[in-house]
Amino acid sequence: MWNDAFPSFLIGLREGLEAGLIVSILVATLARAGQRSRLGALWAGVGAAAALSLSFAAVLTFTAADLPTGGQDAFAGVLSLVAVGFVTAMVFWMRRSARGLSGDLKARVTEALGRGAAVLAITSFVAVAREGLETALFLWTTAESAGESQGPVIGASLGVALAVAACWGLYRRVLRINLTRFFSATGVVLIVIAAGVLAYGLGDLQEGGLIPGRTALAFNLASIDSGSWYATLVAGTFNITPAMSWLQVTGYLLYLPPVMFLFVRGIRATSTATSTATSTATSTAAGAAAAERPAPATRARRRAAARAADEQALAARIAAKRAKEQERSAARRVPRWAVGTSIFAVPAVAAVTAIAVLGPAKSGTAANAVALSESGCGTGWSDPRAGAQSFELTNNGHSTAEVFLIDPGSNAVFAEIENLAPGTTRPLAATLSGGSYAFRCAFADGTALSSKTYTLGGGRTARASSGFAPVTDQDLQQPVADYRDYVQQTLPVLLADSRRLDADLAAGDPAAAKPDWLTAHLDYEGLGAAYGTFGEYDAKIDARATGLRGGPHDASWTGFHRIEYGLWHGQSAAVLRPLGDRLVADVQALIKAFPSQSTDPNDLALRAHEILENTLQFQLTGTADYGSGTALATANANLHGTQVVLSTLAGLMRTRDPQALASIDTWIQTVAADLNAARDPDGSWTAVNRLGSARRQRLDADVGQLLEQLSVVPGLLEERSSA
Repeated sequence: MWNDAFPSFLIGLREGLEAGLIVSILVATLARAGQRSRLGALWAGVGAAAALSLSFAAVLTFTAADLPTGGQDAFAGVLSLVAVGFVTAMVFWMRRSARGLSGDLKARVTEALGRGAAVLAITSFVAVAREGLETALFLWTTAESAGESQGPVIGASLGVALAVAACWGLYRRVLRINLTRFFSATGVVLIVIAAGVLAYGLGDLQEGGLIPGRTALAFNLASIDSGSWYATLVAGTFNITPAMSWLQVTGYLLYLPPVMFLFVRGIRATSTATSTATSTATSTAAGAAAAERPAPATRARRRAAARAADEQALAARIAAKRAKEQERSAARRVPRWAVGTSIFAVPAVAAVTAIAVLGPAKSGTAANAVALSESGCGTGWSDPRAGAQSFELTNNGHSTAEVFLIDPGSNAVFAEIENLAPGTTRPLAATLSGGSYAFRCAFADGTALSSKTYTLGGGRTARASSGFAPVTDQDLQQPVADYRDYVQQTLPVLLADSRRLDADLAAGDPAAAKPDWLTAHLDYEGLGAAYGTFGEYDAKIDARATGLRGGPHDASWTGFHRIEYGLWHGQSAAVLRPLGDRLVADVQALIKAFPSQSTDPNDLALRAHEILENTLQFQLTGTADYGSGTALATANANLHGTQVVLSTLAGLMRTRDPQALASIDTWIQTVAADLNAARDPDGSWTAVNRLGSARRQRLDADVGQLLEQLSVVPGLLEERSSA
């Protein structure tokens, strides 16, 4: 939480200090001019600006909440880019304008006083509203990127509170702050934070489908625990995560260095100009000061007299303008209550209007408050109609529940919520065509019941949710058995090829060992062992050196990649021979243990996507290559493993989403053609780092597109016996 609070704290402090300085200058100007009676109009403008900012935040929150998931991502992404633009303009504007801010505002107040209370209120409103809108937008985007609101709210509140205290101290002259240095230092930090928000926004646009390439990762530091304190600190503060796409990294690097360079250069230029002007003024005045230097008391009296004269002149100008304006506007004076009411009411009315226009045509939140418990499921759907439907599902029971919106005739699932805890409320959205629907609730204590059937009139609705038949545990038994048969048939081949490699190492023949190493390694990679399928044996047989204390020199490192490192780095037979023996022993242990290892039916559908996800993260980036240059051969074996897994699931997919299966097959053939085209003329595999830029980008893009197609498989074939 606290790591998410820092960016919001800095925004609250800086923007609060900017707004507070503006208000302090306006109040001081009125006080010096003897116009304290006009403070009400000034505070009315400040209050209206605050109301507008809060209304803007409400529009952002409620509009985003009513969008579908992809729409929320796109909405957040666009606003993140807008926020980056605002913040960038803000830090540059404040760097240029900090010195002349007081004089500019005094001139505006002088002008406004001569035109009446309404103009003064509008002046303060415009001056403060800009800061408020920037604050609302940037705080909203930082909260979105954090994924929670508690930390950002606490951080922003602390920042604003500190800013208010600082402004009070400045106004009372009990505190002195070098504002130029303050805004320069915070500007540097905000530019770094804005770069992270930019990367986050680009990622959201990719998640929302507006920009392709979400699965084309520039890096994926899988060895870093994303939940660790240091990972959450970096992610919360700078929006840098262990896995980022190429577009996110490119946007980050294209923004941060040039913007930071221009900002720092501007700071130095301003400092140089100030120093030069000060030096010139000092040298010019030196002779005169030496000739006649008044006593301190004399100088103080002169300053006091000059200040009094300035204030008298200011008061005279204000009085003259005020009298002239009163003569002109006496006949058209607007009541004060109308001015105050308008400037407070207009933002609220505008916010309500915007929410009504940008939100759904008819909100289902209140009408479709649906309750469930062990005694009743899905009660309260008072507005069953075709089209977009929004529900607020509340679990009034005593145990956690899964809730499904189904077709009671075919049991097809159209929407679902998992793990709805007792006493909690969560949203559920679906776009429905005409037909029959019901809620089905499955509680953790074994209770399962359905609601009454709701009949929706009308025909097919555009972009309606596609229902799919739920997969039962029994449906997955045969695919799991088929996959396990394939593994048990392949493991003896792996053992034979591993023994051949071991013999080469024992004979001290690296020339023979290298091709035999590749053969045995591809046997293992073709098994589809995604994310440690074989438990501890996967770590022994195919682990990388990432995360080991000694890196590639760690004594505990064993398996194919350790042997690869030794063969392609010229290590001796004495070093490699024990590694070959250990590999054979570990494969034998896997063969013995596999019959007793259980396979979760849901893991099979997950594996269909995860195998090539690993390929994109580790093989196509070259991070799993320890010298052999055979990452593309491994990718080809992974593609074969994916096809094996899909072949066991094809029957279930064909009856639920045949178009998805056909699209997957098309992209598998495309990726296979890309890999074959990357081979050298003699049939050997080209190292990833030797691929041309265009060919490598095409391969990454095609694998990313295949992963997009495969991403539907886990959700489509998840076991849903309770539905």
